[in-house]
Amino acid sequence: MLTITDADPNQLPEKTEPDAASPRVLSILSLVLERLVNRNEMLNLSSGGGRLGKNLEVFHGIRPPAITIPKYLDRIYKYTNCSPACFVVGYIYIDRLVHRHPGSLVVSLNVHRLLVTSIMLAAKILDDEHYNNAFYARVGGVTNAELNRLEVEFLFMLDFDLTVTSRVFESYCLYLEREMIMWNGTKLKIESGNRANTIEDIAEISVEDMESFSSSLSNGGLA
Repeated sequence: MLTITDADPNQLPEKTEPDAASPRVLSILSLVLERLVNRNEMLNLSSGGGRLGKNLEVFHGIRPPAITIPKYLDRIYKYTNCSPACFVVGYIYIDRLVHRHPGSLVVSLNVHRLLVTSIMLAAKILDDEHYNNAFYARVGGVTNAELNRLEVEFLFMLDFDLTVTSRVFESYCLYLEREMIMWNGTKLKIESGNRANTIEDIAEISVEDMESFSSSLSNGGLA
């Protein structure tokens, strides 16, 4: 298993400022999701460590990934060429899933796998061109077989309800915009993306071992 450490020459330098090329929706989604995870972790702790998120256990990793939610979303955006709207719709799917399965908590063990699965599904619905599961698996730090399984599980848990009306989309955008204004006084703009990568550009690494961005490697391998 390839592990990126601080001394790894293939690791991109740590950023002290947000990437100007990253859409603002990534920042606000990161903020909202981090708050949600922290709240649910506290709820789980107060319940004596009960398995409140057992309905989502298929999305659980063996340990919380080292990579943060903001860096994970940035990684997906950087490599997959999906439009920023996919991140909003992916968040809608996660929210819909949780409401359909009460007691299913989004926590540090499952949030990354939920994100890569939901964003990939959103890209398939929204974008005219999108990468396949193998590419998303490599970006997300899971195997292709696992992502295929997560996709099927996610679809059945949603009863294959992937329709998002313009009214629902706008309501979530307004919610995120309010959060953005509260956070830094700026308005949210959902932009479209226009980038392309090949699967060889993605460093192959487990999501649990991600600590930061991986660089573009032509032969990222497993140890």
